[in-house]
Amino acid sequence: MTTPPHGHGHAHERGHRVRHLLTPHSHDSADRIDDALETSRRGMRVLTRSFAALGLTAAAQLALVLVTGSVALLGDTIHNFADALTAVPLGIAFLLGRRAATRRYTYGLGRAEDLAGIVVVVVIAASAALAAYEAVDRLLHPRPVGHLVVLGLAGLIGFAGNELVARYRITVGRQIGSAALVADGMHARTDGFTSLAVVLGAVGVALGFPAADPIVGLAITVAILLVLRDAAREVFHRLMDAVDPGTLDLTEETARSLPGVRGVGDVRMRWIGHTLRAELAIRVDNTLTVEQAHRLAHEVEHRLIHTVARLTSATVHIEPTAGAESAHHEAAAA
Repeated sequence: MTTPPHGHGHAHERGHRVRHLLTPHSHDSADRIDDALETSRRGMRVLTRSFAALGLTAAAQLALVLVTGSVALLGDTIHNFADALTAVPLGIAFLLGRRAATRRYTYGLGRAEDLAGIVVVVVIAASAALAAYEAVDRLLHPRPVGHLVVLGLAGLIGFAGNELVARYRITVGRQIGSAALVADGMHARTDGFTSLAVVLGAVGVALGFPAADPIVGLAITVAILLVLRDAAREVFHRLMDAVDPGTLDLTEETARSLPGVRGVGDVRMRWIGHTLRAELAIRVDNTLTVEQAHRLAHEVEHRLIHTVARLTSATVHIEPTAGAESAHHEAAAA
């Protein structure tokens, strides 16, 4: 945080007394708790419905694998089962995130969602390895693929089920700020496109190219690895508290727009589960009393929470400055 120059001794001394002292309590904390619970409920609804949809899709495909003997369809079915099962750690994370903060876990257990994101990434990697193994084994030990019409139908079923689930997960995940749910939706979307690849394998076999089936199985592996990269990046950004710079800009502009705020600095934000917390310093005239500064900090927090999406808490520090120094800071900021 910036401090007044030595020439403003009284302002510096006053600033030292009140800096970091004014951390207002939000008058709408009950509303924030209700919002967080509703967000978790939405996440749980998504997981329950998508688990049911993907489970039915994978079960139907597994029955068709036994009929057709297709390794490409087997790889896709394995991936669909894995995708359905990732709902389990995500569901546990959402439930843990509802727990109130304690003296040991002072920010609550929202970070469990990030750990669940890591589990999703690991499951994606494992399904890629299994699909690759099955495809290579079929290339080395060819076996006939039958019922090609049924195989093509299975691929279309897989695509439809996965694409619906993917859209649902990604849309709600972005709305509630859940990187883990978005990553899981990306996983489902890749499953959908790999299901279409199964259809291509069936077409290849029908045209007299038996190796098309395991080759498509390898293509599915590549597709899984691509989504693994994107999902890992999404989860890594959340673990590292990456925030859209536009959100920081909005935070600064919102705080600066309030009467009495002479400048804004030291803005920091971090994710706790699917909610944001902010910390920032505002510069005010040193003529303000402690009560007036507290009221202004409280107003800044209130405005930020209602303006910045998914922000549930803002810690506002006060930096009193002299009138001439305020003008200097404003000129430097311009």
